[in-house]
Amino acid sequence: MHFRIRGNGGPTVVFESGMGLSGSIWGLVQPAIAERTTTVVYDRACSGKSDDDDAPRDLERTVADLVQLLRAVPGPFILVGSSWGGPIVRSVAMTGEFDIKGLVLVDQSDENAAEYFTPAGEKRMAQTGSFAVFFARTGLYRLMARMGRSQPKDVYADFRKDFGIRGARMMGAEAREFLPSMRRLRDNPARLEGIDVTVISGTKVSFVDKSQRPAINVAHRRTAEFLDKGRFVDASNSGHYVMFTEPEIIVDETLRLLPDA
Repeated sequence: MHFRIRGNGGPTVVFESGMGLSGSIWGLVQPAIAERTTTVVYDRACSGKSDDDDAPRDLERTVADLVQLLRAVPGPFILVGSSWGGPIVRSVAMTGEFDIKGLVLVDQSDENAAEYFTPAGEKRMAQTGSFAVFFARTGLYRLMARMGRSQPKDVYADFRKDFGIRGARMMGAEAREFLPSMRRLRDNPARLEGIDVTVISGTKVSFVDKSQRPAINVAHRRTAEFLDKGRFVDASNSGHYVMFTEPEIIVDETLRLLPDA
């Protein structure tokens, strides 16, 4: 498992990326937070510079990747999870194994979004992997990487690699396990007592996600209200990828969790 440490001090801020993506999405966020404390960006199995994993890439398996990492670096921790990374970091916090000072959920995949479980939502997830591989083989998948082009050149170069055949296969492997994992979270809600949790929601509606975005935003608000110490933050100029459009919101909400903030 490949990871990169930057900064000094504590708590340690660890970043978890979204479905089918390596740690190369954090190029506008990690450096700013590393000025104040230790930060860790990593590539979970099947992504970036980490080894592949032939086991089903369900939530439990991806959580095991993060647990392995946290056992290797000093705590206590603040965990930042984007999209599919949100359920991953929440699940790690639920284990009780680690001293978690706070979570920042960046437009997370949220089990309170009923739209995921509609026939249309289930069909969309079932097709994700095959579509990703098809577009990767044609070269069109690579065009999606342009959303991260504002990052430093070296980070962007790594980010573009996520949109090749290997990244598309990882996307498909994680997408296949998405709905069963989300149903388990939905049926076993956890309030994460005593943990400060910021739920950042991208509320800018685009043509691509106009049918889902409002429902996801409602789910994020519901989650923030349900959590023991939840806080909802509106990223009004962003859709799903807040780390590219409003990275300062993620930076501010993470730094707010530091003990000397």
